[in-house]
Amino acid sequence: MKVIASTLRKGNVVDMDGRLYVVLTAQNIHPGKGTPVTQLDMRRISDGVKVSERYRTTEQVERAFVEDREHTFLYQDGEGFHFMNPETYDQVVVPEDIIGDQKAYLQEGMAVMLSIHNGIAIAIELPARITLEIVDTEPVVKGQTASSSYKPAMLSNGVRTLVPPHIQAGTRVVIMTEDGSYVERAKD
Repeated sequence: MKVIASTLRKGNVVDMDGRLYVVLTAQNIHPGKGTPVTQLDMRRISDGVKVSERYRTTEQVERAFVEDREHTFLYQDGEGFHFMNPETYDQVVVPEDIIGDQKAYLQEGMAVMLSIHNGIAIAIELPARITLEIVDTEPVVKGQTASSSYKPAMLSNGVRTLVPPHIQAGTRVVIMTEDGSYVERAKD
């Protein structure tokens, strides 16, 4: 299916020369003089090679048909990460290179969006926020201003993040899965 380059967004899958690429960033650039362009940073799905392409905003790009469907994370083993379709109970194994750094945020029973092309998982989208527990953090330094100072903390999944000084070990906090940043204290 051909689409205009300026309509592509992060996570879309593009077919170039028979190879599939997932869009990492899409930026529309409107210079003061000249033709507006769309700058795409993409990763080739087959081998992970990153490429940058620049298209005129009106240029047509072949978009691959990808089925986005919710799946539930079951477990991880030597084969990879196992997910189940909650409607059909079909299981899909996703290799570790597709999950990437997001594997630290996967939790058993978590609902994720899997992008599937010809029966093969090619991309994963985690929920934007998850709740984790702080297992270790530094004590508050007396005299430290409370407004904009953060201290390092270790989350229950082994990832380090920065939290406000009033957060102690054992506190459950909400974290952004995109960059691992602190959002707020969990309401539970």
